[in-house]
Amino acid sequence: MTSPYEDVTYRSLRGAGVLITGGASGIGAAMVEAFTAQGARVAFLDIDEAAGTKLAQSQAGSAFHAVDLTDIAALRNCIDSIEATRGPIDVLINNAARDKRQDFWSYEPQDWKDALAVNLDHQFFATQAVARHMRARGQGAVIMTGSVSWMRGRPGMAGYTSSKAAINGLTRTLARELGPAGIRVNCIVPGAILTERQQALWLTPELDQQFKDLQALKFRLDATHVARMALFLASAESGGCTGANFLVDAGLTAN
Repeated sequence: MTSPYEDVTYRSLRGAGVLITGGASGIGAAMVEAFTAQGARVAFLDIDEAAGTKLAQSQAGSAFHAVDLTDIAALRNCIDSIEATRGPIDVLINNAARDKRQDFWSYEPQDWKDALAVNLDHQFFATQAVARHMRARGQGAVIMTGSVSWMRGRPGMAGYTSSKAAINGLTRTLARELGPAGIRVNCIVPGAILTERQQALWLTPELDQQFKDLQALKFRLDATHVARMALFLASAESGGCTGANFLVDAGLTAN
């Protein structure tokens, strides 16, 4: 079967070291497939060992590492190990997140801390760990992952939307922080992406139609649309881009 990522070839990605967090399923898995198809050296992290192992077996040349991203010490050690054993990490994609729904009134302090740990903290600390190596080489690309949910003020997702709003500011700060070292930092902001998780947990035919009605483009986005943007932002073709949000939302926020 033809890969959906073969229409465009990014020569700068062939042989490049790419690290993707949350790569075992959903958008992350699509990114693993996209970068592998471009000939990159792909390593990906996830807490789901079964799914990660299965994906790695189907993507020749990729390597899966089972890591709990909320364990920052383990995350740092894993990144250093990948650098030492697989070669330089040229591209970091901070993709991992969990869009858990929780009633506002039910939040306790630990719920709040957990939401930020899963959706925000690791993006900062993974970038810090990888950028130490990128800085020594004078180049690199970091791709954060946001969400239109904070722009739309979605209820029942306070921890998630707060994290994603923070990533907007963090992207701009890190672009300034790391730019002098030749490191670019951008953020992909997905809209309503059709994933297996969405279909299994909360998607209804009515909500599916609502997304189409609200979008400027009248079709459902899937993970491949986000992965294609990641390829562009990781490649030399976006060499002049940093500190920016790149919306992949079919015009959901255009009104």
